[in-house]
Amino acid sequence: MDALMMLATTRRVLSQLRHDHRSIAMILVVPALLLTAVYFLYENETLPPGAPRTFDRVGLMMLAIFPFVVMFLVTSITMLRERTSGTLERLLTTPVHKADLLFGYGVAFSLMAALQSLVATAVAYWIFGLDIAGAPGFVVLIAVINAVLGVALGLFCSAFARTEFQAVQFMPVVVVPQILLCGLFVARDRMNDVLEAISNVLPLTYSVDALQEVAAHADATDRLWQDAAAMAAIALGVLVLAALTLRRRTA
Repeated sequence: MDALMMLATTRRVLSQLRHDHRSIAMILVVPALLLTAVYFLYENETLPPGAPRTFDRVGLMMLAIFPFVVMFLVTSITMLRERTSGTLERLLTTPVHKADLLFGYGVAFSLMAALQSLVATAVAYWIFGLDIAGAPGFVVLIAVINAVLGVALGLFCSAFARTEFQAVQFMPVVVVPQILLCGLFVARDRMNDVLEAISNVLPLTYSVDALQEVAAHADATDRLWQDAAAMAAIALGVLVLAALTLRRRTA
């Protein structure tokens, strides 16, 4: 892999995004708006004295889930447009390697994911008063890694889609099961053995576990770093797979 080629791809993608106002709004604004909706869902709940707000638990989990979903959608559709427009085919006739392209895309969208996580976390803390034991920096870290994971899966799945509709169809296959089994709705140790075993290998499970560690502890724990490392390793592995499955010729 050539670092200069990769950075050139990163600059090109960021330049394209700069002129795509809808994608920028999708990345930076939509997660914050969805988080706002979650806050008002629980605004009028009645709690016993001293009990934590439901928003502090659910809203925290959403800081991982929303970036994951949004970046998966934006990345998969953007890469598919590159393929269907012929841009990807032309790039692959140049000396640039497939890994340069995929990792260039990964870096560009990861930078946008970092901005997205900063915006959503700032809204959660400063507007809605998210109250957990851990520091906001750890929440941002997990949210960014999770968004990068969404980028990697989006790039990987785009290789198997021919149209934008097909790319969206990967949502119920790749994204929805992870949301259902990550422990958001039911604690994983209360699931039946089969579902718990499946949840143990899903990437989003590590994200939720890591955020639960942040919520419960003021300082970083070994479990937090282990979950973060697992997420990063999965994201890197999926990016490598995406590079290996990237086709040189469009159908």
